[in-house]
Amino acid sequence: MPPVAQEGSCLIYRGSNFLKQRLVLSCLSGKPVKITQIRSEDEMAPGLREYEISLIRLFDKLTNGTKIELNPAGTSVMFSPGLLHGGHVEHDCCVQRGIGYYLDALIALGPFCKMPLQCHLRGVTNSKDSPSVDHVKGAALSLLKRFLLVDEGLELRVVRRGVAPLGGGEIVFTCPVRKSLRAIQFQQQGMVKRIRGTVYACKVSPAMANRTVESAKGCMLKFLPDVYIYTDQNRGKMSGNSPGFGICLIAETTDGVCFAADCISNTREESDTPSIPEDLGREAAMRLLDEIYRGGCCDAAYQWLAALYMALGQKHVSKFLTGALSTYTVHFLQHLRDFFSITFKLENPEADEDEEDDFRGAQKVLMTCVGIGYTNISKRVL
Repeated sequence: MPPVAQEGSCLIYRGSNFLKQRLVLSCLSGKPVKITQIRSEDEMAPGLREYEISLIRLFDKLTNGTKIELNPAGTSVMFSPGLLHGGHVEHDCCVQRGIGYYLDALIALGPFCKMPLQCHLRGVTNSKDSPSVDHVKGAALSLLKRFLLVDEGLELRVVRRGVAPLGGGEIVFTCPVRKSLRAIQFQQQGMVKRIRGTVYACKVSPAMANRTVESAKGCMLKFLPDVYIYTDQNRGKMSGNSPGFGICLIAETTDGVCFAADCISNTREESDTPSIPEDLGREAAMRLLDEIYRGGCCDAAYQWLAALYMALGQKHVSKFLTGALSTYTVHFLQHLRDFFSITFKLENPEADEDEEDDFRGAQKVLMTCVGIGYTNISKRVL
């Protein structure tokens, strides 16, 4: 949705959708953004939710000189970004959303900070409405490594797990800073060569994890032999504040592309019937197969991240092959046009007779753009 108005360099939007996209692009472009009528029609709970306020607080810690104005009802926010500072950041995330919700913003902003980012986040490491930390580690970091020339200092470590609804988990994310990102031409996804996974069990019987592994491996071994799933069984303080278990599967191709899929057990609030480990393992395997069928050179959850790095890259042509674009990515491309005045050429590549194997699965989309040559002005030059 395009901005409803523009006052100088300030963009004005309506509604609560895509708040994170707008704040991330505001920080990178330096353009202030005003968002009005945030859930103003919701009589029971108008305005920003607690997890959105927690995200704004994280942006405030990450930057220097940011001005934030909220009206008393919380239905309007004015965000004037400061300089991206980075450094050591500690943040207690709201448990209404997983840590993955906050990590997305940190991965987008991390390379452009003044100081290398070292971030300690506490909250829910695995939940249904956000990518799990295992998903981010497998899919998003492998994509970021393609755009950073050297990936030294890029790490995501799970200190302890905490599942929804009460959380209690902790992660450490470190990211190096770069003067600029390179232009990339990546159009070969390759064939899946191995599948790795992690099954975690917190405050439940270890048998739950083993049963989930057996079920998931049973599905995946029909397709390729190199399947290995780790079990991460936690006890006591290392297992967070809520019982639960889940699985994250990652498929890696011959060209280094990673596809990921998550599945997590039901909480008491979501369902009266407990999750069955065998069903959970099968569901995760089917989701991964669906992701592989969709294809492309990145996971569907992080198409927007590839688009962002392409737009901010050096002033050369970047090409990137993805699967069918998600709704989130389509809106992100519209926001990129609003903040950076950059547009992408989107086309469905036609397979030649020689290259028919490269376009297996669903219809692909080839994204092409010329980077704006974004330079990290905050980075110290020795």
